[in-house]
Amino acid sequence: MIRSQVVVVGAGPGGVVAAMFLAKKGVEVVLVDKAKFPRDKICGDGLSGWPVNILNRLDPNIVQRLNARPEQLNSWGVRFIAPNRRCLDVPFAQKEENGLSPGFVMPRLDFDQFLLDEVKKYPNVSLIEGVRLEEADNAQNRIVLSNCEGVKIRAKLAIIADGAQSILSRKLTSTPLDKKHHIAGIRAYYQGISGLHPDNFIELHFLKDFLPGYFWIFPLPNGMANVGLGIRSDRVSREKINLSEKMLQAIREVPYLKKRFRQAEQVDKIRGFGLPLGSKRRKISGNRFMLVGDAASLIDPFTGEGIGNAMASGMMAAERAFACLEDNTFSASVMAQYDREVYRRLGKELQLSTTLQKLLRFPGLFNFVVSKAEHNPYLKETIASMMDDIDIREKLKQPSFYFKLLFN
Repeated sequence: MIRSQVVVVGAGPGGVVAAMFLAKKGVEVVLVDKAKFPRDKICGDGLSGWPVNILNRLDPNIVQRLNARPEQLNSWGVRFIAPNRRCLDVPFAQKEENGLSPGFVMPRLDFDQFLLDEVKKYPNVSLIEGVRLEEADNAQNRIVLSNCEGVKIRAKLAIIADGAQSILSRKLTSTPLDKKHHIAGIRAYYQGISGLHPDNFIELHFLKDFLPGYFWIFPLPNGMANVGLGIRSDRVSREKINLSEKMLQAIREVPYLKKRFRQAEQVDKIRGFGLPLGSKRRKISGNRFMLVGDAASLIDPFTGEGIGNAMASGMMAAERAFACLEDNTFSASVMAQYDREVYRRLGKELQLSTTLQKLLRFPGLFNFVVSKAEHNPYLKETIASMMDDIDIREKLKQPSFYFKLLFN
């Protein structure tokens, strides 16, 4: 029996951030992951300003160490391609700090290993790799996580951050998969795609056949790129869509993509993954436990970005865990303050992103906004700001916003 104050399950960004924030406060943490690192995680590999800000709260020098890693690429903006093929380049609204870009692109294989190397610097974090925890007993004055191989970890509370396929999340909350609030995604790495932006803008291609999802190209070092496709799971199921065939067909047949991929080489196989969206609120805590990141279904419904919200929820889970440890109180009602804090800080953004996702059902409206933004500096700045500013994004759900566009 392993004993600790807190057990964190899952050593991805959300779990590692939770462990580091707790360790900074002197809390004893056991961090467990089913894999042995380095391990790959199927993802788009993009890091916006949101996760960078959270890393800075942990350590003002950690982003500089990240920037020094050869596996990462500085990114300065987003390129939107509308259903009518019109292109809009939007630089990130955030400005560089200390010579560092506001965004990064880095394979999860490398980013997660970077974070793991950082958490290993804390002596009060015990790392256990290659152990899958599948059972939870939180009926008495502790929580015990275990598996059929005899591993048992006893703690005062647990932070569950083991991803979209979390067994513990399903057992602790009994929340079924809702395909209307879930995206099926695939990803492959390519070498030699032409036409990448000189400032390494990430590309979101809103092709009509994929709405309300999108096709993406994220540039990486050494001429590599992460290429993928995500479509909402209810549509995938209803229309029996083969995502791999759909993505390869677009690369072969969409004229501008065919031209850009003419000399490109696919360097690994296509891999699939699920994205549980934050478009529906759910229970994310209970007696002696909290769910973090993908295990809590916190992925942005519009952009598909999950790393930032995973890290933010990890930080908030650490804050609640520390307060519970100080008060020695871990009941479901006390832990529910974590739910309220997560949705207080993230709920408005998730709601707005859900609205924006619904707008993608009207490709003509999206075409109109992109076309106007090409020649309207104010609108372009508004779109840039919406990437980081929730109040700016609020405009995009107001009918008056589109009325003003018609007459400007």
